[in-house]
Amino acid sequence: MKIIQYSKIVESVSDMCIAAACDLPQDVWESIKEARKKEPFSRARIIIDQILENASIAQEERVPICQDTGSAVFFVKIGGDVRIEGGTLSDAVNEGTRIGYTKGNLRGSIVDDPIFDRKNTGDNTPAIIHVDIVDGDMLEIILLPKGGGCENMSCLAMLKPSHGLQGVKKFVVESVVSAGGNPCPPIVVGIGVGGTADCAGILSKKALLRPVGVHHTDKRYAELETDLLKEINASGIGPQGLGGKHTALWVSVEYLPCHIASLPVAVSINCHAARRSTVIL
Repeated sequence: MKIIQYSKIVESVSDMCIAAACDLPQDVWESIKEARKKEPFSRARIIIDQILENASIAQEERVPICQDTGSAVFFVKIGGDVRIEGGTLSDAVNEGTRIGYTKGNLRGSIVDDPIFDRKNTGDNTPAIIHVDIVDGDMLEIILLPKGGGCENMSCLAMLKPSHGLQGVKKFVVESVVSAGGNPCPPIVVGIGVGGTADCAGILSKKALLRPVGVHHTDKRYAELETDLLKEINASGIGPQGLGGKHTALWVSVEYLPCHIASLPVAVSINCHAARRSTVIL
């Protein structure tokens, strides 16, 4: 049995919040640079240059890449041989979020009631926490900050099985194209297919955790990712919605088994600041 102290989780999560806000993941860096090389439109190249400059300033000066530091969405894998001492996992993640967003002067974007009061909690809590119990004695925590602009472009469809592959493609491409410049392209698109409505939504966010440039291990889904990326970029929406070849940097698809009468499809989008941070304890 591996014992992990509550305080260690709090400290790690606090650091993750600041790192995710200020440091663009290396795979995203490289994909944006590659887009800059291949972008034929001068206006789009200027915008990409500004994106890269902004990310460099954020990293060097330890300021947020974007003023919207997002909902703090966590994906946690905890081994069956792990015991947390000193408190609960959810309390530790929330306390770490509270400290990190306060210490890092990161914007609090969470309201305590979605309809009536809409009072800001002030410290970006509560966090959204998804937990998977796995074998072993490892605790893995991944933070995926979701800004409001891209999160508002999320879509879910309960397609009929008869819609098939073409129906899935049509829904995904139409969802992204209708979003236009709102999610601050060039974007990363996560697709969740299967399960139930709630599972598909979570799965689409898990798809965003896969590094840009890494295809699904199933060749059929890898081909689907390639096809969707081509169709989305053929839209001409371009960086910041002002035209260009690169509307999306990458498309990742994840799937689950589903009911014989269902074909759930969910779309989650990350802006060009496709932020994430990981810690393994």
